[in-house]
Amino acid sequence: YAFGSVVTINSDLTFEGSATDIFIIQMTGNLIMADVVKVTLVGGVLAENIFWQVSGKVEVGTGSHLEGILLVKTSVLFKTGSSLNGRILAQTACDLQEATITQPEN
Repeated sequence: YAFGSVVTINSDLTFEGSATDIFIIQMTGNLIMADVVKVTLVGGVLAENIFWQVSGKVEVGTGSHLEGILLVKTSVLFKTGSSLNGRILAQTACDLQEATITQPEN
């Protein structure tokens, strides 16, 4: 999936598929998640098979949960109580405000 602008996730988002499905989400702008929003995996989808390629910054709101591998050109901010099941690769900064980052099991 490719987006030519900022991507804002204001409500829960579900990835559905199998353990062999690969999801690549590319955006030329920022990725912004609102507060208390969750990304959920259904049907065997694995966090390690979801790639978020972001040309701008990533900001995950308070109490929100994200799944996947973040490939970020600039900075990443996880606000208080937010979490990630995945990995973060950022070129400039990664700020965690009492956030939890968990490496996928596989």
